[in-house]
Amino acid sequence: MTWNLPNILTVFRLLCAPGVALVFLILPRPVADWAALILFASASITDFLDGYLARKWDQMSKFGAMLDPIADKAMVVTAIAVLTMLHGANALIVIPAAFILLRETFVSGLREFLGDTAGTLKVTKLAKWKTTAQMVAIAVLFAYGATAVAALFTLGLLIFWIAGLLTVITGWDYLSKAMPYLRDSHED
Repeated sequence: MTWNLPNILTVFRLLCAPGVALVFLILPRPVADWAALILFASASITDFLDGYLARKWDQMSKFGAMLDPIADKAMVVTAIAVLTMLHGANALIVIPAAFILLRETFVSGLREFLGDTAGTLKVTKLAKWKTTAQMVAIAVLFAYGATAVAALFTLGLLIFWIAGLLTVITGWDYLSKAMPYLRDSHED
């Protein structure tokens, strides 16, 4: 395991995930919302920065490649759980959240099942847009909690639904690419 700046940023992002939830147990609202927003936004920035620096400085490692998607999913899943709790299981949040959580779990399982052939499921540009939409939507929804500006809730929901749609599209794309490896071949 190599402790370089890209890997340290990835570990920071992973540690921020539980922090986003724990601040609501420790701090009163809206202070907790501000803290969650700052933690989540900081972690989201490291998602871009760690990969960029690893490629630029030629510091890519197996540890970073393994931990990066785990940190991403931990941040998104934890934040979605918190937002669902904060908004009382609002259908406008729960529906896209359910699709996002299903896709994240499905693609992780698919990659694990495919093992060495998981390289066929390379991250696409659309998947990167999906991740960006998720992170922006979640940050905007935390900003709504911090400020109570109704327009932020509407904007956050709109982006969250876009993220949900992109999630379904990219999940289907990954499944389509994996289908040749999932078929049972029977010789009679």
